[in-house]
Amino acid sequence: MMTTYTVENGHLAVRDGAQPPEALRAAVWIDLLNPTSVEEQAVQGALRLEIPTREEMQEIESSSRLYKEEDTLFLTAPFLYGVDNGEFSSTAITFVLANANLITVRYATPKAFAVFAARCQRTPATLMTTPDAVMFHLFEQVVDRLADILERIAADMDRASQAAFRTARAVKVKATTKDADLKDALITLGQVGEVTTRASETLLGLSRILTFVGAEKAGAIRRENQPLIKTLVRDVRSLVEHANFLNSKANFLLDAVLGIINVEQNAIIKTFTVASVALMPPTLIASIYGMNFEHMPELKWGLGYPLALLLMVVSAVLPIMYFKRKGWL
Repeated sequence: MMTTYTVENGHLAVRDGAQPPEALRAAVWIDLLNPTSVEEQAVQGALRLEIPTREEMQEIESSSRLYKEEDTLFLTAPFLYGVDNGEFSSTAITFVLANANLITVRYATPKAFAVFAARCQRTPATLMTTPDAVMFHLFEQVVDRLADILERIAADMDRASQAAFRTARAVKVKATTKDADLKDALITLGQVGEVTTRASETLLGLSRILTFVGAEKAGAIRRENQPLIKTLVRDVRSLVEHANFLNSKANFLLDAVLGIINVEQNAIIKTFTVASVALMPPTLIASIYGMNFEHMPELKWGLGYPLALLLMVVSAVLPIMYFKRKGWL
């Protein structure tokens, strides 16, 4: 699907679908979502540039993701999406920045794109002045969105860790409740690690784009938009540090939760070990008196049966008392 954003008499005109070449050349921003070959050819013919294919967008080497052809910049980076519905992933998005147009090629919709499109309709005079301004303001929206995501997962991680440690310290807590809290903590910490990793990947891609744009002397970058690059670089750097901190904290909490689980498992194994050791002497006594040999004097005792039971009980209680005295129980 192709969507064009054109500023006409101070107002933003948003058009979906195929457009004539003159309309494409007049558009400040052309957004291609899952573009068809017809749409790609229309944009390429109108603007006289080549749109990268989906296979080319997946290339990981820097020379394939960031390059310049004449005065047109081709910038590709992975972007996090789908965090709200829990099916988060990363998608490569290409920004083709020319002197008069910005073309974005994507195969998924990060929320920052939808929010930014709505903002453009409210304040086109501020956000849609030039193609490079559109791109930088879109990057600002992506950075703001990543900051919100990192804040939310940090809060989720704190709640999960507090619940896990609270149940671990509690004495009168059902085993099923404790297991559920520990399981929720593990799931949350796993999601935190996945989201922070993909967010760091997005921030790394933005950092590379900003470094490349700042180093290239392209005519598509206006001088009045240079301060936006510096602001974005500072914001991206701060979010990278925060994402690394959250990732380290998640790893620490993961080790702590796994340690709690190991302690719980050790307590269960210790209980079974004590029970098996305590039952070994009674089992031995029962095995001896369970043998049906002809010459066993105890078989003819009138009190043989209750004495055998008493001996088994005593032999089971003595190891338990010994373990308690040693502090093993």
